[in-house]
Amino acid sequence: MTVAPAAVTLSALNGVPMVAPGDDLSAMLLSACHANGLSLRDGDIVVLAQKIISKAEGRAVPLAGVSPSAEAIDLAAQCHKDPRLVELILSESEKLMRVRPGVLIVRHRLGLVLANAGIDQSNIAQDGDGVALLLPLDPDRSAAALRQAVRDALGIDIAVVIIDSLGRAWRKGTCGVAIGVAGMSGLLDLRGEPDLHGRPLQTSELGLADEVAAAASLIMGQAGEGRPIVVARGIARGRYEGSAAELIREPALDLFP
Repeated sequence: MTVAPAAVTLSALNGVPMVAPGDDLSAMLLSACHANGLSLRDGDIVVLAQKIISKAEGRAVPLAGVSPSAEAIDLAAQCHKDPRLVELILSESEKLMRVRPGVLIVRHRLGLVLANAGIDQSNIAQDGDGVALLLPLDPDRSAAALRQAVRDALGIDIAVVIIDSLGRAWRKGTCGVAIGVAGMSGLLDLRGEPDLHGRPLQTSELGLADEVAAAASLIMGQAGEGRPIVVARGIARGRYEGSAAELIREPALDLFP
């Protein structure tokens, strides 16, 4: 018997221009789809790199305008970083968790536990004194706004996932992770669903948006590829009212505080 394989397609859009503060990302997305000969459809998932969201939302901060606190100066000496960059990391964080040479591990105000509050200086134009790019203020809201803009323009229902590359406890290397979600489940609860033998699943919760993020990151690239938008097709989206916030484990449930 011949059967059809399950399939998902991932299309990284080439030719996306550099993003500046105030740019209309929905217009940029639709223009890039047209240039790549791709028409968005109901059910598609549009995955965007965090950097273009942050750039469009004006989250680039010149270091020349940052005055480091005494705490930032002390921590900078411990981790060998620019005190002004450390000040930005502290301002974006709820809790400082670890200090090591080259890195500060923090709980970000969004609930993410990550290095240096997700603040980055790569793939952003630098002035003479340096510029740092912060995460979006509310990535779930940014994703929802872009989803609505596409719906208004095309009359279709897509999902939007905003991703960043994060390190993971106990594992080397970074991996694509969802920090903003609209139009699909962030966390898909499979408890109660039957396994192959009919036994109800007891603990299975799938980080669906993170799996989409990791897949898209493979063809988005991490360096100078210039492909910050990926269109994923063929993925069941689960609930449509999901968010990235639901992927955050509450501190009270953290096994490794």
